[in-house]
Amino acid sequence: MRRLTEDILEHVRVLPEGAPLTAKGFLHLGRRAAVDQALSRLARRGKLLRVGRGLYVRPVAGRFGPRAPTTEKVVAGLAELRGETIASHGAAAANTLGLTSQVPIRSVYLTSGPSRKLRLGSQSVEMRHAPPWQFVLAGRPAGEILRALAWLGPSRTEGALLALGRKLPLSEREALIKAVPLLPTWLAQQVSRSLAHA
Repeated sequence: MRRLTEDILEHVRVLPEGAPLTAKGFLHLGRRAAVDQALSRLARRGKLLRVGRGLYVRPVAGRFGPRAPTTEKVVAGLAELRGETIASHGAAAANTLGLTSQVPIRSVYLTSGPSRKLRLGSQSVEMRHAPPWQFVLAGRPAGEILRALAWLGPSRTEGALLALGRKLPLSEREALIKAVPLLPTWLAQQVSRSLAHA
């Protein structure tokens, strides 16, 4: 068991910050039960952080001792590991775009995978399953705009689009217009009305 723990630690040392680890990634080193036990033991010793069920990350060495990796890096690593699309929640997107002064107090992300919670040190990160249209244009400013508008709702969408329209690059405006067929009816109508003739 000691050799298995050392082998896992050796592998973990070369991983980038926030890279998630699961028992399945170490089955070449031993049987599943032994790998699970080794990961649990490493978490108890503080060599790994357990962030979710069967999911671990390496703590980052900082000036004041070990700390959890950044949320963004863990979320990006999880998306890659599980093949999920993960995007910021509409409230965070609206705040980033200046459409609201409300600052989200919890870290919430939308995911194409199952809903779940992650624990990064003292911080809780909520992953909420969302419908596919919420991930249209993921990774682009236009996608952030769509999620912000969805969070704002029908009554505030037109004003938000007018405010954004003035500073929206042409390429993002065109991307939003092309995405209209993939959106819910109320949002498709608002985007079409506000941007098609702007």
